[in-house]
Amino acid sequence: MLVELTTVPPEALPVARLKEHLRLGSGFAEDAVQDGLLAGFLRAALAAIEGRTGKALMARGFRLPRAQARDGEVALPVAPVGAVLEVARLDGAGGEEVLAPGAWRFEGDGARPRVVTGPGSYRVDFLAGYGPAFDDLPPDLQQAVLLLAAHYHDYRHDTALAAGCAPFGVTALLDRYRCLRVGGGGRA
Repeated sequence: MLVELTTVPPEALPVARLKEHLRLGSGFAEDAVQDGLLAGFLRAALAAIEGRTGKALMARGFRLPRAQARDGEVALPVAPVGAVLEVARLDGAGGEEVLAPGAWRFEGDGARPRVVTGPGSYRVDFLAGYGPAFDDLPPDLQQAVLLLAAHYHDYRHDTALAAGCAPFGVTALLDRYRCLRVGGGGRA
């Protein structure tokens, strides 16, 4: 289970851009009344898109508390990874030994980042995401977040949508970011 060590700060959420996207009125004394609601829709949209793509959109810290190395590698479940902060080898009694940076190697790529360690079980702390600001995201991901947050806003009272339902425009923007996993071996 991936643990989020830090969260996206409220000031990093593009609430004003979502208001523009929704064409909400401005210049009124109550302009900020919906800010909390809109921030919630943005957080939900970010989480849904991260879940569909395996990408951490806005930079923050993560912990992989227990991962078994396969073929001497610990696969990190999100990308892009900016830095690996700490790697610790876990023993069977609940203890851990923090490894020196020379005892492991980070191999990053946009789809399958990993830490090369050796056999065993590990805890890995790392930073992932495109950057700390919404503008650090690629433009198509920015648009997908705004479209999905607007969808959540427009259908906030509707309970009849199917699980995982997202507007076509959002899924079309996300298709190129989804990792395809091709497996074999015939295991049942």
